[in-house]
This record gives sequence, structure tokens and C-alpha cells, in this order.
Amino acid sequence: MERHTFRHDGLRLSYLDSGGTGRVLIALHAHIMEAVTFAPLAEELAPKWRIIALDQRGHGHSDHAPTYTRDNYIRDLEALFEHLSLTDAVLLGNSLGGVNAYQFAARHPDKIRGLIIEDIGVEIGDDLGFVLAWDGEFATREALAESIGPRFLPYLKDAFRETPTGWKLAFAPHDIVASGRCLAGNHWQDWLATQCPALFLRGRDSNVTTHAATERMVARRPNTLLETLDGGHILHFDNPMGFANAVREFLHQFE
Repeated sequence: MERHTFRHDGLRLSYLDSGGTGRVLIALHAHIMEAVTFAPLAEELAPKWRIIALDQRGHGHSDHAPTYTRDNYIRDLEALFEHLSLTDAVLLGNSLGGVNAYQFAARHPDKIRGLIIEDIGVEIGDDLGFVLAWDGEFATREALAESIGPRFLPYLKDAFRETPTGWKLAFAPHDIVASGRCLAGNHWQDWLATQCPALFLRGRDSNVTTHAATERMVARRPNTLLETLDGGHILHFDNPMGFANAVREFLHQFE
């Protein structure tokens, strides 16, 4: 995947593009993750699908921002569509990216052919304060890794950044907390605002969603399928082949 940038809202926003002439799928990562997490999926779906993975504001190679409101994220996506001259796409989103995906679709139903929502619901709490333990600069890579701990370390290796005096994460933990506060709330109205085909992929071991809650989401929205796969909240990382196969099967209808 090749890295590109564009400017919007005073920020430099970065994205990865698998290229080619395939149909477009835009992939949106979770809090603390970044675009490169979808590189294995891009390889699996090529050449039929062109994967564009955005480093959302404050993440990856994109600039940190003064605010992380719902409108901020949606307008960033609007700017990406404009930058790429896209008239339609399938949207895939994990966690933060999933809410951004269905909220963007609610505002722009004409631009979205389908939705793939990865392990995020519609009634969301504010529980990201744990990331503040990772704030600041650490003397060594090992010290940063120890601070993160074994639960999250596998997901964050791409986010390590070396500085002239040590190591830190690509994102600012206080930005993540601010973004989480803006994400919290009841988003049923946005979820039910569209009727395009949708696939909800839930991790069997998720600590974020429950089977009962996702069944309610699927039951209340037309044209929505639920598939539960082995893995946790970052399902595409935990179970890359199972995830890719489920996504590929869903995408057949658009080919």
C-alpha cells in the first residue's frame, strides 16, 4: 500500500491506498490503531477491491488535532471523498471507525453502497482513561512496551515512534480520552438511518460488545447480517483470515 496525504481543517491527514482499478472499500481503524492495520486485508481482497485506509486525526501519520468531535471525524471523511473524487464506496470500520462509518452513511446515504461494522455498538460509554498510563516519552522501547503491557502491546507495535531522546506512541493519550468522550452516547438514530446492505462482525471474545446487544442492532435494521467470529474487539487482527473471508463473501454482491 502506498502512503498519501491531503490537507483538511488545518491538518495533514494521511492514508494508505492499495491502488488498482478495483471497487473502493474505505477502512477506518479503532482508537489507538492506525491505517496499516488493514494492510493484510488489502492483500487478501486485491485485485477486485481497492482498499483505502485512513489514519484518522490524531492517529498514525496524521496530525494531532485540537478537537475530536463527531463532526470532526465525519468532515474528515467528507474531505477524503472529495480529495479522491469518490462518488461511492463500501465503508468498513472497527470500533471508533465503525461509528464513524455508520454516522457518515447516515449523512451521505447516496455515497455508501454497503457497511461493514467491526465489533462496535450504538450505546457507547466513555472508558478510555487507561491510555493515560502511556503518556509521555520513555527512555527505551522496552520501557514503553512494559508500560503498555501484554494485553495491548500486540496491537500497538506499529504506533511506536522513536524520538531524539527516547520513545513514544504516535497518538497522544489525552487526545484519545477526549475523542472517547465525544464518541460516548446513544447512536441508534444514526444506525437506523440507512438501509444499504450491512455486515456486523462481532468477536466471540469481545469485551466491548455482547451477542444480545448486536442481535438487537441487526434485528432493528433492514438488510443487516450478523456473523460472530473467533477473536476479540480488534477482530481483523486477532483472526485475519476469518475476517477476510467474511468480508470477501459480503462484498461479492457489489462485484
